[in-house]
Amino acid sequence: MSDISYRRIAKDGFWDNNVVFAQLLALCPLLAVTSTATNGLGMGLASTAVMVMSGLSVAVLRHIITPEVRIPVFVLIIATLVTLVDMFMNAWMHDLHKVLGLFIPLIVTNCAILGRAEAFASKQSVAPAVFDGLMMGVGFTFALVALGASREVLGAGTLFDNASLLLGQTFAFLELELVPNYGGFLLIALPPGGFLVLGFLLAGKRVLDQRLADAASRREANRPPPDDAVSADAG
Repeated sequence: MSDISYRRIAKDGFWDNNVVFAQLLALCPLLAVTSTATNGLGMGLASTAVMVMSGLSVAVLRHIITPEVRIPVFVLIIATLVTLVDMFMNAWMHDLHKVLGLFIPLIVTNCAILGRAEAFASKQSVAPAVFDGLMMGVGFTFALVALGASREVLGAGTLFDNASLLLGQTFAFLELELVPNYGGFLLIALPPGGFLVLGFLLAGKRVLDQRLADAASRREANRPPPDDAVSADAG
């Protein structure tokens, strides 16, 4: 693809082709770790790091990897990167590593990462491949944080609880107690709450997309005709 549009890549990764809200991929870690916004942010950052590095690696090696073995090689690259991220988090973010547990190694099985390596990074140069990985990761992180924040606020009345403990003191400013002495809504904090909140978020995106499409249609219908068309009609 010669006519690379970074704006299109950004819009696809964050919204139009969002890993969760559009493709419905990676739902297992999404529902399992998003009991809080902090957990969602941690998993999102880890997944984003893997997406960026896998896009870079696949784009650099795309002329060396033969088509017959490309999928196993892509999986090997992703598994290696996930192992590095897992070891990094175990060493430098140990509390968060304990909370996310098995779901960090399971980033390897995230279909979105292998899918972008096959569909995009293997056909592009380094810069667009890295940017695509970044925006896909940002979109995935957005979905994780949105779901985690919704469940945490409704379930416990807090937001980014224990962010300083799990992510480091740099993230302490995120910790908020929105509803003091809140009794909590246990169902939202439990796994069924993840399905319920995800359903509402998916419905909200569909409604917003439909309204944006309707507004665009109205603007197009109300746009005045070009001058040459008016002249032709008058003639």
